[in-house]
Amino acid sequence: MRKIVFDIETRNIFEDVGKADPALLDISLVGVFDSETNEYSSYLVEDLPKLWPLLEKADVLITFNGDHFDIPLLNKYYHGDLTKIRSLDILVEFRKALGRRIGLGNIAEATLGIGKSSNGLQAVEWWKKGDIENIRKYCLQDVKVTKDVYEYALKHKKLKYKDGDNIKSVIIDTKDWETADNNNAMTFSLPF
Repeated sequence: MRKIVFDIETRNIFEDVGKADPALLDISLVGVFDSETNEYSSYLVEDLPKLWPLLEKADVLITFNGDHFDIPLLNKYYHGDLTKIRSLDILVEFRKALGRRIGLGNIAEATLGIGKSSNGLQAVEWWKKGDIENIRKYCLQDVKVTKDVYEYALKHKKLKYKDGDNIKSVIIDTKDWETADNNNAMTFSLPF
């Protein structure tokens, strides 16, 4: 099963566009992990045509808050519909189990003992300064953390989170996470 884990950094924030609609934002960089090659890569906006065939070959897109943020934002650049590819949003799965949202940094710190290296607001500042390398490092670190959280949940059937000074666990239903959906054939950018 080919899994693509990805995360997006933007050039701007909701305050800049006047509405909390991810599709109104502009992408600075997309970070990706491909389970088939076991490699990390990144794509600036001008490189997105190289990303489409990779996403189209995925059995599942794995994100943290991707169903609400990353996929709708990336979809505005794509000439097909990325929502047709199966997605697994770890935040959605966590919220189903706990009943509320918890940030990736909190989950990663409690579950894996590692936190995020920065935040999206800092990535926007780096963009304004032309510091693509720091955006790339930060984004790929988030992709790695998301991948590691996914793998931990798959193996242990739970995730941890910090609740004040306490670390708590929540059971995560992963029984369908590794089930391939054969209806994902997409060829919007592949040669015919």
